[in-house]
Parts: sequence; structure tokens; C-alpha cells
Amino acid sequence: MSVMTTSGAVCGVEGIPVRVEVDILRRLPAVQIVGLAASSVRESAERVRSAVVAQGLDWPRKRVVINLAPADLRKEGTAFDLPIAVGVLAAAGDLPSGALDGRVFAGELSLSGALRPVRGALALALMAREDGCRQLILPQACASEAAIVRGLDVRGAASLGEVLAHLGGGAQLPAPPATLPESAVADRDLREVRGQLFARRAMEIAAAGGHNLLMVGPPGCGKTMLAARVPTILPRMSFEEAIEVTRIHSVAGLRPAGAGLMRARPFRAPHHSITTAGMLGSARLHPGEASLAHHGVLFLDELPEFQRSVLELLRGPLEDRKVTLARAMGTAQFPAAFSLVAAANPCPCGYLGHPRRSCGCSEGQVHRYLGRLSGPLLDRIDLHVELAPVSADELVDAAPGESSAAVRERVVSARSRQTARFEGSLLRCNADLSGEQVREQARARPQAMGLLRDFIDAHALSGRAHARLLKVARTIADLEGAERVERHHLAEALQYRASLPSDQHQRPAPSALPPPLDKPDDDDSACSPTGRRP
Repeated sequence: MSVMTTSGAVCGVEGIPVRVEVDILRRLPAVQIVGLAASSVRESAERVRSAVVAQGLDWPRKRVVINLAPADLRKEGTAFDLPIAVGVLAAAGDLPSGALDGRVFAGELSLSGALRPVRGALALALMAREDGCRQLILPQACASEAAIVRGLDVRGAASLGEVLAHLGGGAQLPAPPATLPESAVADRDLREVRGQLFARRAMEIAAAGGHNLLMVGPPGCGKTMLAARVPTILPRMSFEEAIEVTRIHSVAGLRPAGAGLMRARPFRAPHHSITTAGMLGSARLHPGEASLAHHGVLFLDELPEFQRSVLELLRGPLEDRKVTLARAMGTAQFPAAFSLVAAANPCPCGYLGHPRRSCGCSEGQVHRYLGRLSGPLLDRIDLHVELAPVSADELVDAAPGESSAAVRERVVSARSRQTARFEGSLLRCNADLSGEQVREQARARPQAMGLLRDFIDAHALSGRAHARLLKVARTIADLEGAERVERHHLAEALQYRASLPSDQHQRPAPSALPPPLDKPDDDDSACSPTGRRP
């Protein structure tokens, strides 16, 4: 008589139920695993056999057939060891009938029967709850992670013997406590940064609206120092966001044993030698850096040094907030709602335009260096900031600037206004707005739209740049607590649309822009995208 138990496979970041069917036939002794099992799953037969014998039980001297359904889903990893073991013992009559009903099993077995942790415990727990299972049994080392999921009975075991005793009605497995969220004590603070007030303001705007930021400046001006402090001014993650982030890092195998829910927003800073698989995801459908930075910051230092193919593949995630991988193993979708913070030198040597250092790069070298950044990629970066070297007076004598906590208060206040405005939708921040939505949400005044129209005509900007300028202006208005985008909000947003030093069209100086209005326009009605009254 065949028996069936339930386990799960992780595809991308989602858990998929897998039914483990076991039948013992009167044929020559052998173990046959079917159902598109990878070599790591087929090898489990020897591990399971040794673990069962180590518990003092007999392995069936017949043909053991194990089917992993659905058969069209490729199964990988070692998490099927435990469900195969209990399935074989139930089919052999060593476990009472019905002991496997409503339970999900996952875990790797050692030859002695000890249970080892597996990847994706949180994803499996979410899958078990959605599948209507009543209990999930996991290795003790990763049970605390799964216990975060509410509405599911999670039990942790140290060995196969403990699982068998639990299923046989003996000693019950303990329910692991849901570990508390990790403390998010920041070891960096924005007050450590001297000078760079323009860049600090751009950082605050980027954090308040979830915008992308590019900083261009010579070595030592503080680009990396500023980028490392962006997470310290971001709002705390909600419980739902923390679940999403923890699940991705669990699937990637980056969660230590016994770790709880991630609370600090991710900050990923891959080296410029990273490949496309490392950035977006591997052929084995494991998440890449773009997904590991979900709900956090992806920092790309020395941006022109990255392979062009890697940078161009980021264009999709920057627009769609997700990564879709189609590989030989299948197709998987990873969330990738991150804020891109990038840093670049103005030239190969880094000292173009430096007031105290000479640059030895030719015009052609500068053009080729910055030409590695394509126009479509730069078009997707909302804020472009040029940094100058910090003076000796600022380094030695200047008082510390605002702390990260003070800036975070303004960021949280701006985000709360966006949350209230987006109530009932899936939008999180201004960066998620589409072209039509940003026109509706900005409610820009006619003179503001007239200024935007003139700037777009003068600099031949794209439709995407037009929408992103409106998003930044909407965020500036949120930081100010304004209901509508005024002319001075948009004027400030235009300041952050700087060109790179090698471009022919340079950013207009602040004096070249029309001055902000002292009072709001008389017309309180929203204007059309062309800047004319409807």
C-alpha cells in the first residue's frame, strides 16, 4: 500500500507543495526515485537508508518506489530527506496510519539520523499555511525562522528519532519561539559627514521618495561615505516588508541558524567585477544582488567600471521593480523594489575639475570612460549630483551636521503622507508612480508645469525624464508638507537633473532658473501636463 506525505520545493522565492508518494513492491531490493529529481535528491536514498538503520529500524528488503509530484517540476536540494524517510517507514508499517496527514516535512539527514538545516524555511512555512496544512516539522536550527509565520504550528527536531517519537505519539516536539526581530543598531550616522550639504539634501529626497541617486565627484569627496548612510535615514520596515526581505535572504542561504526576522533594510554593495548572474540571479534560480536589495539600497561604487551588460540588465528592474529569470531549469520571478545609489569619478583618473589637483586625462578618455553609462540607464536615475572636494575648513573646523535620526523623522513624515495618499493601492512611495499616476498625484500648478515644459524643450529630455522630474518634485513637496507641487518645488527638482561632465548640455546654474514664487498661484485648479489650464 502506498502512502503520501507533503514537502515543498523552493522556486525563486516561492514555496511549491510537493507530494512525496512511497510504495513498497515485491521485487528485487532497490530504491527508485522518480519525478524529475536532481542528483542531490537521488543521492538521498543512501542518506535516508543509513539514517533509518541508525535508529534501530529495518530498511525494507523490497523495491522502494518514491514519486515526487508534480512530475514536471524539477526538485533540487536535500530538504526531501526527512519526508522520504517518514514516508518509507509509514509504508513499511513502522508508523501509525494517519500520522502523516496534515503535516509538512523538510530537512536534510546525516548518516547518523541528525537533522541539518535547509534553505528557504520561511518560504516553506508560508507555503504550508497557504496549503492548509496544520503542522510543519523542520530541523531545529531553522525552525525559529519558520515560526515567524502566524497561524501555523511549527515544530523543530534535532534528529529523525525525535520526529518518529513525535509521530508515534510519544514525546512531543517542542514549538520553537518566534525569535524577536533583529536589533537595527546603526554603526554609522549622517552627522559624521562634513560638508556636502547639496548631496545631503539629495539623499534626503531620495530616501523620502524611494528615488535613485547618482553621485559624481573626485576621490575622497565622500561619495561612499554618504551612500553607506542612506539606510540610516530610511523608515523602518513594516512586518510585511520584513517577511519579504527575510524570505529572499533565507532562500539565498544568507540567514544564520536561529536568526529572526530581518529589521534593518538591506544594503548591498557588490564589487564592479560582478557578473550578470550575480546581479540578477543564477541559472539555478537563486536570487541575485538586485533581489537581495529588495526594500533596501543597492550601492554600485565606481559605476563606469561595471560591465556594460550588467548595467543594461538593470534597466528592467529599475522600471518594473522585479526580476524575471527564464533558464533551463524553469522561470522564476524575484521582487526587486530597491533604491539604486551609484557613485562615479568624473574621469579615469578622478580629478577632472578638481580645484587643487590636475587631471591628465584627454577629452577622448573622459568621453570613453563616461560613455560606458548609457543614456537609457541614466534616464532611470532620478537625482544626479556633482560633488566637489571638501575644504580643509569643513574637515577640521566644521561642526557635525544633522544626525540620521533627525533626517529620518522628516523622511518618515513624508512617507506617511505618501502612504495616506496611496491608500487602497499597491503603491509604496512616489518612485512607484507611473506616468499617468504622477500627473494625477502631483497636482502641479500651471506655472510649475510651464517651467517643466521649458526645461524639457531646452534640454531635449525624454518622456521618462519628464515623469521622474515630477516624482522628485512631488517628494520635495511632501517633505515640505505641501498638497500641490509648486513652482519652487519643481525648480529644486531641476537642480538634481545634472549632466555628467562630458555631456554637452550642462546643468543650469541656480541663478539661471526662474526664482521661486513667494506665494501660491491664484488659480487653485490642477493644470494639464502641458502646463496649460484645462
